[in-house]
Amino acid sequence: MANKFHHCVEYVNIILVPTMVMTISAIKTILFLTLFDLAFCCVFFLSSVAAEVKTSSKVESFEDSLPSILSLLRDPCNKTILPEKCKLRIGTNLAGVSDWGTEIPFVNLMRVARQWYTKSVGDPNYPWNSEFAGHLSFRKDGYPTHIPQDISESSYPQHVATIWAITDGWPPGDYTVLWDGSGTLEFTGSLSNVQNTGPNRIAFTYTHPVGGSVEMRITSSAMHDPVHNIRVLMPGTEDTYQTQPFYSLWLKRIAPFTTFRFMDWGQTNNWGERLAFPRPADPHVFGWNERSQMNNYTWTTPKGIPYEMMVQLMNDRDVNGWVCVPHNASNEYVANMAAFFRDNLEPGRHLYVEFSNEVWNWMFDQTQFLNEYGCIQQGKSWPEGIVPYIQNCMNIWTAAYDGQLYRITRVVGTQLSWLDVSRRIATNLTPDSFDAISPTYYFGLSAEADSVLDGLGASATSADIATFARAGMAASFSYLQQTKTLAEELQKKLVFYEGGQHLTPNPFGEEPTYAQALLDIQRDPDMYNLYTEWFTMIRTLQEGREPLLLMNFSFVGGRSARYGSWGILETMDQDLSVIPAPKYQAVIDNMRN
Repeated sequence: MANKFHHCVEYVNIILVPTMVMTISAIKTILFLTLFDLAFCCVFFLSSVAAEVKTSSKVESFEDSLPSILSLLRDPCNKTILPEKCKLRIGTNLAGVSDWGTEIPFVNLMRVARQWYTKSVGDPNYPWNSEFAGHLSFRKDGYPTHIPQDISESSYPQHVATIWAITDGWPPGDYTVLWDGSGTLEFTGSLSNVQNTGPNRIAFTYTHPVGGSVEMRITSSAMHDPVHNIRVLMPGTEDTYQTQPFYSLWLKRIAPFTTFRFMDWGQTNNWGERLAFPRPADPHVFGWNERSQMNNYTWTTPKGIPYEMMVQLMNDRDVNGWVCVPHNASNEYVANMAAFFRDNLEPGRHLYVEFSNEVWNWMFDQTQFLNEYGCIQQGKSWPEGIVPYIQNCMNIWTAAYDGQLYRITRVVGTQLSWLDVSRRIATNLTPDSFDAISPTYYFGLSAEADSVLDGLGASATSADIATFARAGMAASFSYLQQTKTLAEELQKKLVFYEGGQHLTPNPFGEEPTYAQALLDIQRDPDMYNLYTEWFTMIRTLQEGREPLLLMNFSFVGGRSARYGSWGILETMDQDLSVIPAPKYQAVIDNMRN
């Protein structure tokens, strides 16, 4: 038995460790085994593979391991030294929802409606927004307690309304509107054939959503039974929206990806409320019961999409996720958030956990908040004063996942171009409280390039943009190399929370003189080449059996010279034979997934 065991260990070491691929040496070894030896060895081998699968995915039994065993055996990327095509695992950030957004995940379009504004009934001036929403009374789910409402601030009764200002992402067809409670709704806009087809049911036709808009108004709502749970349903989804809440076209588009970052889904930047000025002496922190709820009338609020939908997407699609913990969440909130994901995610789903987003970026409230309450009021230097907030978050998640830390990767976001800040944050954290550091992986235009392009003005071309972007890659890559060195010093993984092209003007937010060239490069075939060259450089950072995780930013979004063209797709129904999507194609062609 010991001799058979020795043969099997040799067999498993050759095949399973480290390559899991049968080699010539393995075949030679097998030839020396008797049939009995081989039978014994097969059992040992499969058990060993199952053990490795269970270690990586934590499935419950050998039988559950079999699909993963076969997947490992077939996987050409399962090698000690990964082939070039296997070195990058590319996930994507998902866009936050808004009434003007073209990335629409849900068939119930009320989820992406704008927050209520008001209409003055009978006002002869008939302003589009009477701006009295802050004076009306609302239920916990965000619906008004009754309509119309009389308020002291206006001599006119008030209705509430919402709008979908850009409907380019809506499919054409016949829509259904349902609601609970006693009251009436009114629709206006680029639609037609609006009909009340039954109690609490309206139907309308929307033939040409591109370039259109839709406004909905609650014209009456009974105080004893107010209107709530409004559903504006895409064509053909009335019977399935409860069990199949995700838009099928959106699911088709995200199918190549296996990891999703929910930073914008959770409205991480400026989460909860805008920071007041002057700053209050005590920070306002939120409890778990103040999170985004499934029954909220819209999910375009500053708290984003509920965690339940993130979990459902991950479980339904068998994908991994990346969540960002709000900067102003109470300890009770953070602990409950960790427990919620721990208890509701399937065991095979992996979760990356990060405190807030870009806590060094001064354009965001989270940075201002942490500077005020972690640095100024505590008499600490920046960024050292923000470290306790990150540490506290990591500690709470670590405690929640005690004995199950394999299910999460605790991520510390770092600033790519300011290594000193990254180092001062990471080195002041308890070493065993986090698993990875995470910078961006953008390439873009230098200030000097922007100046030259600005001089060229309208005569600048997409070829000019590509030339300057390509010239700046070496400098950008040097920052990635420095961060990799920091990760090695700390003995931490290196993962990238967002990246891609960052072709924007300087200063950001101003319309540049070379705007058309910035728009044209987004569809230019050379953009594909830029991405591929950039990915080729990043591959040199990968070592060992684990591919580098890169989280693309972002998925669907229109072109803008002023604010950046972040989406790798412009619309979900983009016909790639008509409107090229070189960024999308380059990402797909370079991913390991």
